[in-house]
Amino acid sequence: MTPNNLALLTRRELLVHLCRMLDQGTILDEIDRLPVLMRPRHNQPIRCCVHKDRAILKYKLMALLAFNVDDETDELCQLHEYAATALKREKLTPVAMTVVDEACSSCNQGSYEITNLCRGCDARPCEVNCPKKAVSFADGKARINHDSCINCGKCMKECPFHAIVYQPVPCEESCPVGAIEKDDTGIERINFDKCIFCGKCIAACPYGAIVEKTHLVDVFRAWKSGRKVVALVAPAIAGQFRQDLGKIYSSILSAGFHDIVEVAEGADLTIANESAEWKERMAAGCQFMTTSCCPAFKELVKKHIPEMSDKVSSTPSPLCYAAEIARKRFPDAVTVFIGPCIAKRVESYYLGSVDFMMSFEELGALLVAKGIEVADLESHPRPERSSAQAYHFAYSGGVAGSIVASAGSSVNAEVINGIDKKSITLLKQMAKGKTDKNFVEVMCCEGGCLGGVNTLIRSPQAVEIFKKNLEA
Repeated sequence: MTPNNLALLTRRELLVHLCRMLDQGTILDEIDRLPVLMRPRHNQPIRCCVHKDRAILKYKLMALLAFNVDDETDELCQLHEYAATALKREKLTPVAMTVVDEACSSCNQGSYEITNLCRGCDARPCEVNCPKKAVSFADGKARINHDSCINCGKCMKECPFHAIVYQPVPCEESCPVGAIEKDDTGIERINFDKCIFCGKCIAACPYGAIVEKTHLVDVFRAWKSGRKVVALVAPAIAGQFRQDLGKIYSSILSAGFHDIVEVAEGADLTIANESAEWKERMAAGCQFMTTSCCPAFKELVKKHIPEMSDKVSSTPSPLCYAAEIARKRFPDAVTVFIGPCIAKRVESYYLGSVDFMMSFEELGALLVAKGIEVADLESHPRPERSSAQAYHFAYSGGVAGSIVASAGSSVNAEVINGIDKKSITLLKQMAKGKTDKNFVEVMCCEGGCLGGVNTLIRSPQAVEIFKKNLEA
């Protein structure tokens, strides 16, 4: 899928360069020059000057090396020094994202603004309907006093010329739980006491200022050590690369992985155990039970809807089961989960049985860096250890459908397709007993895992590709 903005293109270009340097063993020699190569002096700068552009790339590379921007204690410390530290580190940190303050544009607080489409009409409904008298007229044009404005939006609603617009702060607007806000200097900061790791802020920021930390250095270290590295592959990968699943598996093996364990194998265990748990809970008189496979949803409950915690299934996620399978099958191997979202990176960290995580986007960059064309490969036989039903966990409604197929028609399911402010309100009402459903599927990303922020192709195109792939 062609990237839909330059910030995304830059992120993927950085990932490709990083993978290439790690693969060729040239990272210590080349990484300092990368910002200069990507932003040469004769090119038109994106920001105020080429030096600002290069500084932004430096800090984004720090994040891709798995450092927080706040880890910098000396501004003269060069990228090769961070790379050298990364190549020797013993453990990762739990923080999954960092804000590059050099890239953050300190957007003005979200507000309503009058555009030049204002005609200064006689009706002046914006002024008449403003409850705080914040709208006035001067020189035949409307003006908003932002000291009085309460951002109710009535002026925009009433304007017959659509001359009033709402100017949001994209990252703040996208966050469903208010976890990102400005510090005293106007730079956005993530409050990890609130954050559910949905990644919506990363997708929304037009400056690419919020960067996900990667485990790429650590995966390459595992390869270089000579240990077997096993890929735990999420079902949603069938909606990526526009190729059949067998060819995608061939590309993963060609990239250096010893073998593949389908997370769908774990999904079969989740279906069986979650169905049994649902029956037990209903027999015990519980009103309803929710799914437990989406880690962002579990973070939402823990941090924002604790009253629903006893309604969440205690059955482990498919990744948890798949990691156990991999440990038994390959006891001495390094395990790497390949998946579509940031929340799974956090889940992988805390599971203990998963060593590292690689996103679909990072896998794509790895294949480009190694010159691997998925379409040119022979199709690798699928393991056939998991059911077709298990793959349905990849899209919205699939988990509920799997539980209905396993537990029977007495399952009356509610499917929540994406976590936003509206769905959070609905979940809070459910927690108070305001529902006639007895099973609730919740997926953070619209479209399910196929709509994850780290996918190369997102819903609805990914869903179409996914379903054709499984039918092939």
